[in-house]
Amino acid sequence: MASLLVKIFSIFLIIICIFTPQALSVVPEECKTETDGCTNKEKALPLKIIAIFSILIASIIGVCSPLFTRSVPALNPERSLFVIVKCFASGIILATGFMHVLPDSFDMLTSKCLKENPWHKFPFTGFVAMLSAIVTLIVDSVATSIYSKKSNNEVIPEVASPAEGRQQDMAVVNVGHFHGHHHGLKPAQGAVDQQLLRNRVIAMVLELGIVVHSVVIGLSLGASNNTCTIKGLVAALCFHQMFEGMGLGGCILQAEYKAMKKFTMAFFFSVTTPFGTALGIALSNTYKDNSPTALITEGLLNASSAGLLIYMALVDLLSAEFMGQKLQGSIKLQIKCYAAVLLGAGFMSLMAKWA
Repeated sequence: MASLLVKIFSIFLIIICIFTPQALSVVPEECKTETDGCTNKEKALPLKIIAIFSILIASIIGVCSPLFTRSVPALNPERSLFVIVKCFASGIILATGFMHVLPDSFDMLTSKCLKENPWHKFPFTGFVAMLSAIVTLIVDSVATSIYSKKSNNEVIPEVASPAEGRQQDMAVVNVGHFHGHHHGLKPAQGAVDQQLLRNRVIAMVLELGIVVHSVVIGLSLGASNNTCTIKGLVAALCFHQMFEGMGLGGCILQAEYKAMKKFTMAFFFSVTTPFGTALGIALSNTYKDNSPTALITEGLLNASSAGLLIYMALVDLLSAEFMGQKLQGSIKLQIKCYAAVLLGAGFMSLMAKWA
């Protein structure tokens, strides 16, 4: 699964590198960026270099902090505090889709720099986001089915004689009765394996959506020479990456990957925004963020990422958590988790004022 993840991310980064130079097209006169006292390339460059390292450190802290919670008893995945923190991070991911990525896509695909037909005749942002959510559902379902069948095929039950079968059935009944009387029945191993597979699919799909918009926002930051907006944007992106990384790190932790796979996923999340920023710096001389090609490319990527993030936050994270046995068995814990979701969504919504 880790090799598949590497292939997907490598292909995505190659596509970005191929299509980004197409944004060097001629910009219409009315769409050229206005220059003012804040536009200074020489002063902006040190700020962007600081941004690369700041965002990288914030991303590493965010995505890695949940991976070390097993050593902290209060933050163990089986404890209530971990569920509350995960709900807080899920609220952040939900607000990222609704308050950051989706509005940016609307602004780009309805820009006056694009032709009236077809970009102002049809709501492409909503359409692409809807398709992205449906495709995410398909990938989510198909991937779970494939890995479930693969896991089931690896376990081949031994064929027992009728007498041995009856003895095994009696033993199971007796053992089940004994444990049910004293400790209660334990969940079937198959159910545990199925949930683990779901967690792994969720972690992979969620990371893919986060990586897509992380590269886009990094590219926009690297291409900007406005010193007045870069400072606030860097601070907002650091908080954004840290808390979004916490949500992804919690999913990676529950997926119970081996150390190398955890490192691979954490690495890709941490470097994508700095990579996009570095790419934007390299192209800042000729990259035109208001060119039609740039607006269409970034707008469509943001729309697809928004649909994926909203689906994952609502269906695979929040719905699965709130409809699960742990929260359904405690109204008090549900209320705490509701408050955590609202707090996370509210905090990230506030960040939309600067980023």
